[in-house]
Amino acid sequence: MERPAGVEQDPGIALLDLYDEALPQVYGYLLARCGQRALAEDLTAETFLAAVEAARRGPPHAVSVGWLIGVARHKLVDHWRRAEREERGLRLVSGSARDDWFEDPWDERLDAMLAREVLGSLGPHHRAALTLRYLDGLPVPEVADLLGRTVHATEALLVRARKAFRGSYEERLAAPDRKEDPDA
Repeated sequence: MERPAGVEQDPGIALLDLYDEALPQVYGYLLARCGQRALAEDLTAETFLAAVEAARRGPPHAVSVGWLIGVARHKLVDHWRRAEREERGLRLVSGSARDDWFEDPWDERLDAMLAREVLGSLGPHHRAALTLRYLDGLPVPEVADLLGRTVHATEALLVRARKAFRGSYEERLAAPDRKEDPDA
């Protein structure tokens, strides 16, 4: 059914229309980063509840899978912060809070998130080559075979992909005003 010209769709209906497409993507994003099904399910539910609240508050956001994944990222970071605060409190109560004992996993998690963000921003050839070679651990000849390229061409592609990744990673790392707001 077509809407008359100038009439915008209700943001709640737009979110409902997007739900079937976005649910597996948001859940997959969270599961890949936290590695726990129950936690990924809880955070996915929180993400969609936040989207419903945002749609009710108005003015409507441009609801998209990307926006929902941005909300999911914030929910995951909030979870990690809460968990760290709780763990720190338990260490203080138990008397085992020594500075030399404490290892902060936050920097490692942020680096991993940034690396995934950079990888996602690369072109499909660079992303595929780096993923197959370094995340999947395949040797260059197998990567070449999967990409339908010669070994020499694949090695050259990997050199260019590493350079692009490094440049983008360092640029994003150095940017002091990186915005994490999905609305920005």
